[in-house]
Amino acid sequence: MSKLTGYLRLMRPVNCAMMGFAVIVGAALADLTSISGAWLTMVYGFITGFTLTAASMTINDYYDKEIDAINEPRRPIPSGLIKPKEALLSASALTIIGFISAYLTNMTYPLCFLTAIAAWQIFTAYTTVGKRSGLPGNLLVSACVAIPFIYGSVAIASQVKLNVLLFASMAFLADTGREITKGIVDVEGDKTQNIKTLAVRYGGKKAAGVAAVFYLAAVVLSLLPLYFILVSMWFIPLVTVTDVGLTASSLILLKDHSRARARQIKNAMLVWFIFGLLAFIFGSLR
Repeated sequence: MSKLTGYLRLMRPVNCAMMGFAVIVGAALADLTSISGAWLTMVYGFITGFTLTAASMTINDYYDKEIDAINEPRRPIPSGLIKPKEALLSASALTIIGFISAYLTNMTYPLCFLTAIAAWQIFTAYTTVGKRSGLPGNLLVSACVAIPFIYGSVAIASQVKLNVLLFASMAFLADTGREITKGIVDVEGDKTQNIKTLAVRYGGKKAAGVAAVFYLAAVVLSLLPLYFILVSMWFIPLVTVTDVGLTASSLILLKDHSRARARQIKNAMLVWFIFGLLAFIFGSLR
């Protein structure tokens, strides 16, 4: 196996591409009509999301090298394919590229660059200290999910449009619920690794209750785009699917917080998230 393959495995290109794509989606939500004429801005935005995510993934593997030596010995660092110092150098190079592309995304308005710095700090905070902290770590993960959409809005519109802020907030709330639900699924393994999730600290029933609160908060927030007349009527059928799905998932989880059921709910959240995203995209069509 070549070193290049090792570096790619550290970066997790699929995850990186998803973050880059999220930047473009955020821009589309902010100003769909300007996307085609701002293709270079979108390229820089995609590169920013891709490289900063790659840097955080590489840092994550660096900090997890002792654990991976036991659980995932074939990972690039524990297998010896990539040395720890080489991983850090790679993460540093990716970070520099990400910051440069963030500056080039919008050279006349510094908020793009500042948002990229904030995103990198959130990424690294989670990978270094947040992942074992339970709820604080869940909140950091959710911030990582939400911030590319905000960055896309800043890139294309030089501001955070209200509809983008609402979608990013919904994504934050729903993903926090999903992370808490994931803690119910992983409770046994998390106990052995001393990861202080809500399920580990307070049990699955209470964790399910908190997860449901976050899911239902996202449902309540989904009403605001209609209230402020930020979206067209195309928004309604798609967001209805999301809201019904989130509500039903909450009720099911409250009734049955078993590991198997929590896994089903965790997977279903990805479907409701996609419908929510489509609701905002189609809702931007007038």
